[in-house]
Formats: sequence, C-alpha cells, structure tokens
Amino acid sequence: MSADLAIRTRRAAFNRALAEANLSAIGPLLAADVILITGTDSAVISGRKAQLATWKREFAAPSRTIYTRTPDTVVASSVEPIALEHGHWQGAVAGTVVASGAYSAKWRATAGAWVLEAEIYLTLA
Repeated sequence: MSADLAIRTRRAAFNRALAEANLSAIGPLLAADVILITGTDSAVISGRKAQLATWKREFAAPSRTIYTRTPDTVVASSVEPIALEHGHWQGAVAGTVVASGAYSAKWRATAGAWVLEAEIYLTLA
C-alpha cells in the first residue's frame, strides 16, 4: 500500500474514533512522543498519554465537538519513512460547524504502521 493511501486510511480511522468517542482506537495512531498544537490558542499537547487524556475530557463534555480532518495532500519522503499531510479540519456540535481551518501533520512509518508524530492546526473560521 502506498504511503498516501495508508495515511489517508489511518486519518479516516482517527476521524471515526473521534466521532465514536473511541479512545482505545486513537492510541495506536499516535507516536509515544506525539505533539499537537491546537488551532486557536496554540496550546501544546505533548505525548500520547497527554493527548489521550485531552480526548477523554473532550469525549466527556455534555455538548461535545466532533472534529473531522480531511487530507488534501500527502507527500512522502523518498529518503526516510516519513510523510507530511496537509488538509482542512472542522469541529461540529450537534451537526453544526462551530470552527474550521487548516492543518499539517507529520507521520512516520514504524513497525509496519504509520503513526502521527506532530500536528499543527490553524483556526480560520
């Protein structure tokens, strides 16, 4: 499977896990030292454990925002097992989009699977 297809498949799995509030499905998609920089306040969430704790809090919210990331491009390195994904995201509450923007994500192939190493989000609306 090409890096492009593998990463798009992993992103679709992440989107499903977010929609279904499935914390156990998110862990295997993240590198141990993954970094996420949020879109609005540029908060830095460092490490798989911290990110899973953040998602757990999000999933418990009474009016939960469901985030969807849609890749526009995936560029794989020809010299290292890494790739960069660029796309757009949105957050919706009860089907109404409340925020959206652009993102970039760095992936690495390890032990036969692509995992997220870093994500940065920009809130545009």
